Amino acid sequence: MAGSNFVDYVKMFLASGNGGNGSMHLHREKYVPKGGPDGGDGGRGGHIILRGNPQFWTLIHLKYNRHARAEHGESGSGNLCKGKNGKDIYLNVPLGTVAKNAETGEVLFEITQPGEERIIVKGGRGGLGNANFKSATNQTPRYAQPGESGEEGWFILELKILADVGLVGFPNAGKSTLLSTVSAAKPKIADYAFTTLEPSVGIVNYYDDKSFVMADIPGIIEGASEGKGLGHRFLRHIERNSVLLFLVPADSDDIKKEYNILLKELKKFNPELLDKQRILAISKSDMLDDELKKEIKVHLPRKIPTIFISSVANEGIKELKDLLWKTLNAEL
Repeated sequence: MAGSNFVDYVKMFLASGNGGNGSMHLHREKYVPKGGPDGGDGGRGGHIILRGNPQFWTLIHLKYNRHARAEHGESGSGNLCKGKNGKDIYLNVPLGTVAKNAETGEVLFEITQPGEERIIVKGGRGGLGNANFKSATNQTPRYAQPGESGEEGWFILELKILADVGLVGFPNAGKSTLLSTVSAAKPKIADYAFTTLEPSVGIVNYYDDKSFVMADIPGIIEGASEGKGLGHRFLRHIERNSVLLFLVPADSDDIKKEYNILLKELKKFNPELLDKQRILAISKSDMLDDELKKEIKVHLPRKIPTIFISSVANEGIKELKDLLWKTLNAEL
């Protein structure tokens, strides 16, 4: 996907700062030849912090700047002067960013709220100055504590799009056309498979200034859960959607079978996806008359709401918005 502005995966090398050394210093001034210990503490090493920023929707700004090192803390000094803390580094990331340890694959945390800040690499603590070690039995300690080393390593940042409604369907099912019809989003649209190679997000306006967010996830193929096609790269975006809107075109050979294949791929990837609310929309339905719709409806899945729509002819779009809004706001 050379030239694409959408980047949802970045591997970065991050290093926090070392803590400054504590000071081993004895107070000296005129007429006080044997003053007590007054060594100050060392400063903390700089953290590297991820900060949620809703103005970002991709990780492209980190793709070409994949190394970050925070400042070291300064050493303490005499007269109980504490060393300066190392400057923290803040990395702005889109909401929905997941931080992982690249070596172990462990999920460290997720950024989901605007302004949320989480330390991904913690700076080393500053060492204690010798003033901290003065006691009744040791009036003049001649030692201080060194600062702790910072942390470093490779980390993975993955973006999972946050959206109320996620569009699920095979390539050329009409997902991009639907998104462009109900929102101001302008995804690439053409009459061939795999037109969409990156997720698109649009805000769907409802009544009285109400709205919800819809995401067009690139087409799934059979075997996507095993990494075929674009596989895991886009399936993970579906994990963050509240409602899954399955789109199957009216000219499909077997609508129910196609829906079941999509469901199977989601289940293989993450069984918890099946716990989400689901709606099935039969797209491109302008080619069907009422009699054909009745005939098709008999063979559709019984356990989920179904609706016939046509984005081109604007048929069933209002009813679809109503159904989505009702589903999103249903009391649990």
